[in-house]
Amino acid sequence: MPAAAAAQSAEKHRVARKSTFVSIALNTVLMTLQIVIGVFAHSQALVADGVHSLADLISDFVVLFANRHSGAKPDADHNYGHSRYETVASLFLGALLIAVGVGMLWRAGTRLADLQNIPAVHMSALAVAVLVLFSKEGLFRYMLREAQRVRSAMLIANAWHARSDAASSLVVAIGIVGSLAGVRLLDPIAAAIVGFMVARMGWMFGWDALQDLSDRALDNAAAADMRALLLSTPGVRDVHEMRTRKMGDFALVDAHILVDPLISVSEGHYIAESARLRVLTDNRVLDALIHVDPENDALARPPFDLPTRERVIAEVNAALAPHGVKAAAVNIHYLSTGLDVEVALPAALSSRALDSETQRAGRVDLAALKARLGARKVDLLLELDALSGDADPATLDPKAGGALEERAKATEPHSAT
Repeated sequence: MPAAAAAQSAEKHRVARKSTFVSIALNTVLMTLQIVIGVFAHSQALVADGVHSLADLISDFVVLFANRHSGAKPDADHNYGHSRYETVASLFLGALLIAVGVGMLWRAGTRLADLQNIPAVHMSALAVAVLVLFSKEGLFRYMLREAQRVRSAMLIANAWHARSDAASSLVVAIGIVGSLAGVRLLDPIAAAIVGFMVARMGWMFGWDALQDLSDRALDNAAAADMRALLLSTPGVRDVHEMRTRKMGDFALVDAHILVDPLISVSEGHYIAESARLRVLTDNRVLDALIHVDPENDALARPPFDLPTRERVIAEVNAALAPHGVKAAAVNIHYLSTGLDVEVALPAALSSRALDSETQRAGRVDLAALKARLGARKVDLLLELDALSGDADPATLDPKAGGALEERAKATEPHSAT
């Protein structure tokens, strides 16, 4: 994990612990008041809201559990870390809220089916409902501010859970006021509304978490940011097949970058690593996997029947053997246009290195070599330090196709042996 992401994760865990303990303390007090006073004051809505607060307590402990385990380092069973513990916790919270909401709806329905036996509500229920309303709204504002500061989806979900509590407490207060005014059925109706709100919030959290667990991608704006970072890397010509997937509050990025097809493997790797480090500067990214392409393989690919490096080297050395020469290095380019081969001749090559009989024997038959390899092009190159004193490149001029060039190799040599 990048240093910036690690620091952000540590801060997020610290904030999660602090805000969750505040929520636990407050919900414990409010739940006790709601259930005890609700039973005493005969307010089903207040008791339902107390059960809701109990669900909040359970969710707070789930958050603590997820927060503790999501920060664990990658291991043999979780190579990408444990960030998805938070997503699983959000899914569990959603399921819990749905169950609680359905239970509230059921209980309110049974009470509404027996209107004659709905008892009168005591004034104390209203006082508790108002206290809970202001307490939950204050908790929501505090938790949302902290969650947005550390950009934690799980903490944001928990904060909005507190806001749903405040909204449900408002509905409860209205229902209690109506019941005190003589319309007793308003209390169970308020309880049913609270149940619906809780179930709906649970569905939203659960569905969102399920999408993340199903490898949901970053949104279009975030994906465009990742693409721009890759394209800004020197040496990157284009980006294709870029994919992202959520990993808790972070994301994994996979992308193919297009580079010059004739550069060395080490230069291509350097460009890819540079592109990866640029992407990791975005604190939304947990890790990135960059694949180097000489061509856009979504549009064109090399033929699959091209010869292997071992066969190319064998054929090249067989063509050079009659002249007493062995290739110093062979560079092979597998492209959609076909096979291109560059053969570097030894730097020590000179006219004296070839006896007169070999000089008279003829030339390197590149046309035949190309035919045997099925190559599009075969070039012979002399290393730069071969151009000294008595070097005579003309002795190896090909009689067909390709040309003997006197220049230094621009790529890393592969041993011809």
